[in-house]
Formats: sequence, structure tokens, C-alpha cells
Amino acid sequence: MSSKQPVIFEEQPAANGCVIGVATLNAESSLNALTLEMIDLLTAQLTEWSINDKLTCVVLRGAGDKSFCAGGDIIKLYESMKQSPNGPNPYAESFFTREYSLDYLIHTYSKPIICIGQGIVMGGGLGLFAGASHRIVTETSRIAMPEITIGLFPDVGGTWFLNKMPDNCGLYLGLTGSSINATDALYLNLATHFIAADSRTSLLSQLKEADWGIDKTTNAQVIDDILTVLSENTQSIKPLAQVETHKEVIKQVTSHPSLPEIITAITSLETEDKWLQKGISALKNGCPTTAKIVYHQITQGHALSLKEVFQEELIIAIQCTRHPDFLEGIRALLIDKDYTPKWFFADIESVTDEWLNQHLTPPWSDNQHPLEQL
Repeated sequence: MSSKQPVIFEEQPAANGCVIGVATLNAESSLNALTLEMIDLLTAQLTEWSINDKLTCVVLRGAGDKSFCAGGDIIKLYESMKQSPNGPNPYAESFFTREYSLDYLIHTYSKPIICIGQGIVMGGGLGLFAGASHRIVTETSRIAMPEITIGLFPDVGGTWFLNKMPDNCGLYLGLTGSSINATDALYLNLATHFIAADSRTSLLSQLKEADWGIDKTTNAQVIDDILTVLSENTQSIKPLAQVETHKEVIKQVTSHPSLPEIITAITSLETEDKWLQKGISALKNGCPTTAKIVYHQITQGHALSLKEVFQEELIIAIQCTRHPDFLEGIRALLIDKDYTPKWFFADIESVTDEWLNQHLTPPWSDNQHPLEQL
């Protein structure tokens, strides 16, 4: 994409006098990292498209082949935290509030949204992807919520979609930040369809030629039918399963009654398996406070409504910007790149309930939640 616009919007003509909305994240050099400007542009356009009677569906994609969206613009967040280390932090609070509002809009959108998760889909990118009605992966998809490495937590609805994964996989992936592929995403209910990466152009062509109906349910079925055909004869290019083949190990190590026991079980695994080894290493070196938050998300967040999920995650995100680990994690991984973060607590046993509760406490007065009106 040659345009300098951070998001390119198109209304492509389709059959029956209909149009298809196409939104392309257009920051290929930064792997389409999600900025506040992108968030605002997407929110405004999706809101406008939602009331366009001629628009049948939205296609959400990233420029280039390497990445749909590699996450949020955390360098800008780092700079804002450096300026306001203990809060309030107007930029960070605005970023997370508007990002989560956009994610919620996608989850509850009045028309089908087809998100093409090619290449890297991480962090904030997964927040956009997870809410779409049709979540497409390809042989190049690489998906993760690696917040354990930077002292944040699996946000952007992670409490929602991690809890919907089978066999305690959500807890394991949240604690280890392990990367998953397209086959894994289908197994974990993160993705709905698999197509070949070179079928993306064909998908758009077929959408433009489809016989569209007048309601979301009918049009969702039209999309399903197209994707079902495109997914035929793709078994040979699907990557080998990682999560399902390790489900017994995952169940075993996450079945213990306390978080310290679970962490000990994971980090004590003796294995030559590279996928498991990466997760073990990330957890060993990861942020103990993040691990405590992840455990809370899974054990206490499973009954929350979608609205409640984003409301609680906003509280935690803002508190992360007011506590030291998030700032330190970004410094060590992306700024100084010494890869030796000095976490506030050295291990999970040291993280107090009081410290966790600080992260769960609203930073504003009663009835002032920025996402109250979701």
C-alpha cells in the first residue's frame, strides 16, 4: 500500500447494488502496530458503516504479508509512563479506553466482520481479530499474547477468549506467552476458518460477486459458504498442531490447586520439545505480577460478561501503567534490549495479595468508569 494513511478505507462495489467495506491497517514497516490514530479512524469508520444499509460486511486486514497487526504501539506508552510513572497518565488511559471500546464494537458489530489474520497477530492485533465474526488464519499466521515478557497482561479481551479455550489451554498460554499457529487457533476457537494465504484475493473477488441478503444472519452464511469452499484441499499446507498434541501435558501442569504449584510444574518440565521449551523459558524469565493477574483472569473472570471483561481489564491496564513492572519490561525488551528486567517481585511466592488488589482497584471514583456506557 503506497498511501501514507495509517488505515486505508475502501467501499468496493458488490452484487445486488451492495458494497463491501475494506479496512487495511497501513503501517507495514512497523508490522501494522496499532496506534491511537488507527484506533480512532477504525472506530469512526466502523460506526459510519454500521448504519449504511448497502454495506453487507467488513473486511479487516493488514498491509503486506508479514503481519496483520503485531500489537499496540507500546513505545509511545513507554514514553508516556516515563513522564507520569505513578499516574495519572492521560495518554495511556485514553489509549486503553479507546482501544477496548473498539474491540467491544467489533465483538458486537451489527454486520459480519471478516478479519484476515495473516502473519503476525499479537497483543492489540489479537484484540481486533478475536472480536470478528469470521476469523481467518493462513499457513503464515503466528499468534500470541506474550505480555508475560513485558509486565502487562493478556488484555484486549484476553479474559474472554482465554477462558473459552479447551483443556485449561488459556491459562497455559497466558502464563507462557506461547506462540500458536493456524491449526492451534482453530482448535482453540480463536479462528473460524483456514484458507491459503494466496487465496485472499480470490476471497475478496468472491465476496464482491456473492448473492447478498438483507440481514446479518443471511450474510454471515454467505460468507461461511465462500470460506468453506476456499478451505477445501488445504490440509497439506496446514502447520502441524502444537497445542492439541500437548494437551495432556498442559492439563497435567495446570491441574494443581495453586498458582505457585502450577508455575513449578511448568518450569520443572524436562523436555526436548522446542515449543514447550520456549514457553518454559518465557515463564521463568517473565513477570511474576503478570502471572498473578493471569491466574486471576482465569479463575475469577470466567463468569464475567463481555462488557464486564473490558471494564475490569481497563482497570488493570491503567494500574499497570502506575506500577513499575510494565515500564521495566518494555525497557528491558525494547528500549535498552538488555533482556534482564528487574521485576518488582523476584518470584510468584513473593507477590502479595495486596499488590494484586492494587492492580484490581479502580483508579477513579465510583460511577466514573470510562467504559460504563459500553
